[in-house]
Amino acid sequence: MADNSSSEDVGPAPRALSDAALSELLGTHQFGTLATNKRSGHPHLTTMLYSWNPQERVVRFSTTADRVKVRQLHADSRAALHVSSEDHWSFAVAEGEAQVSEVTTVSGDAVGRELLGMLPSGARPEDEEAFLGQQVAERRVVIRLKVNRLYGTVLDVPSGPEGD
Repeated sequence: MADNSSSEDVGPAPRALSDAALSELLGTHQFGTLATNKRSGHPHLTTMLYSWNPQERVVRFSTTADRVKVRQLHADSRAALHVSSEDHWSFAVAEGEAQVSEVTTVSGDAVGRELLGMLPSGARPEDEEAFLGQQVAERRVVIRLKVNRLYGTVLDVPSGPEGD
């Protein structure tokens, strides 16, 4: 069977993003897909709100101690976060080893303060004490993904309506 495609039909190839561009992509978004490993070896994927610290190269997530992902991370600490750009033409993946904090048990303890610090400045609660108490009641923990590999690509596509 003949191949009727021509070089004119081929779009741009994906281009690897620099470490700085990947870090910027992680920093401009708040939601991504966290991948942990099931006992079967299959990935467990969940959409998570996250906080990226580029200086520490750590992604932080808030969750409750009873979640499946917490049990999975205790069994296998390898994890990854996938983040897509708004237009979905680029993505970043942050891979590394995850550590699960202790449960926050006293309002204002170190874990509670870390959870508070993860909030964007515009989302800080007016009543911090109530927030910290709620974190204790919910048995919140912090997942810290220490990133040892950051990769991703962008597909350079022309902008504007087709035919421009």
